[in-house]
Amino acid sequence: MSRDGGPSAPTVRELLFGVPMLAGELPGFDPDAAPAAPFPLFLAWLTQALDAGVREPHAMTLATVDADGCPDLRVVALRDATEAGWTFATQADSPKARQLAGQPQAAVLFHWREQARQIRVRGPVVRADAETTARDFLDRLPGSRAASLVGHQSEVLTDPSALPRAFEAALARVEAEPRTVDPLHALFTLTPRSVEFWQGVPGRGHIRLRYRAHRPDGPWLRERLWP
Repeated sequence: MSRDGGPSAPTVRELLFGVPMLAGELPGFDPDAAPAAPFPLFLAWLTQALDAGVREPHAMTLATVDADGCPDLRVVALRDATEAGWTFATQADSPKARQLAGQPQAAVLFHWREQARQIRVRGPVVRADAETTARDFLDRLPGSRAASLVGHQSEVLTDPSALPRAFEAALARVEAEPRTVDPLHALFTLTPRSVEFWQGVPGRGHIRLRYRAHRPDGPWLRERLWP
C-alpha cells in the first residue's frame, strides 16, 4: 500500500519479472562452420538481418572513455565496414571525437533484437584523411549534411527556437552550395582486434564465438566462449 492508502506502484523488479526473453523463431548459428576471419561472418549476418527486416541494422552503440577514464556510450550509424574495420562519423569537436583524440581505442556493439544476435568489436581507432572524409560527407542526404553544418553537437541549447532556424539556414546553404563540406566532419575507423558473435538461444545456452588478433598482420584465433 502507498502512504495515502492506495495501491503501491510496482517496482522495476516487479515490472520486469516474467517479461519473455528470446521469444519467437531465431536463426541458427554453427560456429564450427564460421569463416577464418570475422568480416565475412559480419557481412553474412548483416545480409541476413536486412533480409529478415531487422530495423536499423546499421545502428551501433559506440563506447569511448573520457580523460578521467569514465566510459561513455551513444548510438551511431555505421557508415561502412571492410576487412580494415568499422567506420562511423561525428563532429571533430564533439565529445566522442575529443575522447578518441585522447584515447584512440573504442568498442562498438550491434544488437539485432529480432534475431537475438549481438556483435561486439574492440580495437584502436584511426581518423580518415580529408579526401575520404569529404567524400563521406557529400554522400549523405541533404538533411544529414544540414544537420552536420548546424554544429554545436552536445553543447547546451539555451534557446530551443534557435535550432529550427539554424537547421533551415543550413539546409538552404546545402541546396545553394551542394558541394559544401563541413570542415568539422570527421570519419573514424575502428580496427578490429577482437570481434565476438553472440547468438541467443532459448534456455540460455547462448552461442558465443570470438575472434582475436595476435598481431595486426597475423591470422585470427577463433575461440568458443561459455555463455
